[in-house]
Amino acid sequence: MDTTTPRRPSAARTRLIDTATRLFYEEGIHAVGVDRIIEEAEVTRATLYKQFGGKENLVLAYLRNEDEMLRAMFDEAGADATGPATLVDAVIDGIAADIRQRHTRGCPFINAAAEYPDAAGPVRTLIDEHREWFRSTLEDVAAAAGLRQPSEVAASLVLLRDAALVGGYLDGEDRVAPAFERTARAVVEGHRGV
Repeated sequence: MDTTTPRRPSAARTRLIDTATRLFYEEGIHAVGVDRIIEEAEVTRATLYKQFGGKENLVLAYLRNEDEMLRAMFDEAGADATGPATLVDAVIDGIAADIRQRHTRGCPFINAAAEYPDAAGPVRTLIDEHREWFRSTLEDVAAAAGLRQPSEVAASLVLLRDAALVGGYLDGEDRVAPAFERTARAVVEGHRGV
């Protein structure tokens, strides 16, 4: 029997991830140097390299953190939903809220992919894994709600979310979030069983 408890991340590691998350999202990954992250996180260079070994591993930790938060939001929505149909509505509402409140400068995964063109590299591999999880989760939700062609519903919702996160940054959430909600609900209605 394993009696070990999972170790909590050190305060320094948490500060590094939190600082990197804010700076990478607000300013871009390549635009932010290690020295700035170290200074704002109030850690030493040795601490950053001990925790992550270098900037790319910190980038991976940032994206994993984003992935874990989105997965937790889906789990929470699933726990709160009273059934599959309400879960579809909760997903659309959650994406709209994300456009309005949290991801106001575009999708962190799309932003990172633009800075890491090597499709076989570790950053893009992590992004691909996240996107596949997102797409397959939406497909499962659509199937459970009895929607026809759940893979098409999922593909449409992913496309709409991508466009809405970018559009929300460029055109403002007040214009884009309602358009996303309206279009996403039309997609769902168009795939309801007859």
